[in-house]
This record gives sequence, structure tokens and C-alpha cells, in this order.
Amino acid sequence: MSSNKSFSSETSDRYALALFGLAKENSELETVEKNVKDLSEVYKKNKDLDNFVTNPTRSFEEHFQVINKLNELMDFSPTFVKFLSILVVKRRIFFLNKILTSYLKLNLKNKGELNATLISSKKLSPEELKNLSDDLSKTLNSNISLNYSVDENLIGGLKIQIGSLMIDTSIKNSLKKYENLMLEI
Repeated sequence: MSSNKSFSSETSDRYALALFGLAKENSELETVEKNVKDLSEVYKKNKDLDNFVTNPTRSFEEHFQVINKLNELMDFSPTFVKFLSILVVKRRIFFLNKILTSYLKLNLKNKGELNATLISSKKLSPEELKNLSDDLSKTLNSNISLNYSVDENLIGGLKIQIGSLMIDTSIKNSLKKYENLMLEI
């Protein structure tokens, strides 16, 4: 196991890779991707589901009931339902959120896309976002999927993170650098 990764990250990556392999083998990559995205959205919005999944005192039966109910409501693929059942049996269901996130990253990588986080000081128009995404795509020779948010505390400028690369052109960051320089004098 890599010393840079935690046990939960390593385990989540392995299970995400296994799910990806199963989906590919069963020709269900698009279906499983949709299932993962849908469940991720529900998971993010529903703290009760998060509390339920991460509660180690829940029984197998309770977990299976929840999986079946989610399947009824969301119509998961058979591969995805079996995968969720394996997570319950192997007592790895509490890694669910990390596994879903890892799967989506793996899927983007398979499509030749990169996931980037963009934070701006003011709301950007859809045209500005498209131009920025297109410029980044050309520069990196890869399709870029932007997760966009606004943080008015930046005062001005942008922050872009692509993997471990961070580009910070915000005024807040510039002021912080000047403050550190002044403190050194």
C-alpha cells in the first residue's frame, strides 16, 4: 500500500476499479455511470443516508433493504445492485461515497477527460465558462469538465485546480503573498 494514500482511499480506488471492470465487461459503462451519478446526488443531499451507511451498528438486512428501496426508486442496473450488495457483505459500504467519487474520476479518465475545479470572485457567464474550458482543453490536450463555484472572498481573479495543479490568480492570494513578504522584513 502506498504511503501517500490512506487505507480508505486505497480501498475505495480498488472497489471503484472493480466496478469499472464489471461495468465494462457487461457493456454497462454508461448505465453504471448514470447510476453512480444519481446515487452520488442522493448521497450528497441526504444526510440520513450518509448517517445510515456510515453507522457500523446497522445489520446486513437493514443495508439490503435500503439498497432494494433505492433500486426500486432509481432503477439501478443489475451490475450496480450486485456491486452494492458486495459492499454490504464485505463490510465496505461505509466507503460508499469515496467509491462513487473514485469511480467517477476513473470514468472521466477513461473518456480522456479531466475534472477541474474553478472558483471565481464573480459569477461568470456560460460563454465565459465555455471559453475557459475550451482554452484549458487546448492547453492540456484533453477534454475538461469544470466544477464551477463563486467565492466573493477572493476579491478578484480565479482559482483553478486540475488534479494536483493549482493556478491561483486571485487578489486575495496576491495580498497574502505581500503580507508574508512584509512579515519577513
